[in-house]
Amino acid sequence: MALPLPGTLTGRLVTLEPLSHEHHDGLVAAARDGELWNLWYTHVPTPEGMDAEIDRRLGLQEAGSMIPFTTLRNDTGEIIGMTTFMNIDARVPRVEIGSTWNAVSAQGSGTNPDAKLLMLGHAFETWGCPAVEFRTDFHNQQSRAAIARLGARQDGILRAHMRMPGYLRDTVVFSITESEWAGVRVGLERRILRHLERRLAQTTPETAE
Repeated sequence: MALPLPGTLTGRLVTLEPLSHEHHDGLVAAARDGELWNLWYTHVPTPEGMDAEIDRRLGLQEAGSMIPFTTLRNDTGEIIGMTTFMNIDARVPRVEIGSTWNAVSAQGSGTNPDAKLLMLGHAFETWGCPAVEFRTDFHNQQSRAAIARLGARQDGILRAHMRMPGYLRDTVVFSITESEWAGVRVGLERRILRHLERRLAQTTPETAE
């Protein structure tokens, strides 16, 4: 049993395209924006490892446990990162949104909440998930704060959960339930609207008096 693939998801700020090797060069450029692979508490592929990472994610899709996307900005068409539905249990159904990274220049632009709005909307409204999960490294304070801003609640911490280079990772688990989704959706929509209004104010020429 597998969840039906969602295809391309299009929002107001971003488009999520099914991952393919055609995205390779754009993903390499996005990872180089901030040299994200140097962050020790998260996993972002190096330019040299991008092919292997694409293969890995597509292999997990073939196995039915992941649906990977490439994230593109709508205003420029630029590739800014990757995200996935992962740890899929189609019987419940239940999914985790994770393995996400974005170029440094795209952070704070509203692109992440728009991507999460698309994915949460699909999980709750199309697949009928009763809950959607998020996980992150205990030390990744930026990720933990971003997940909390979405409206997710912390479920707990899995101690010594994963072996990472040089240490055992404690994993912080968050989730959003179906009953919470309506409020989370409103909050995300308002955040996206504020970003759109800010962009409009920056691009509208001042009217001479």
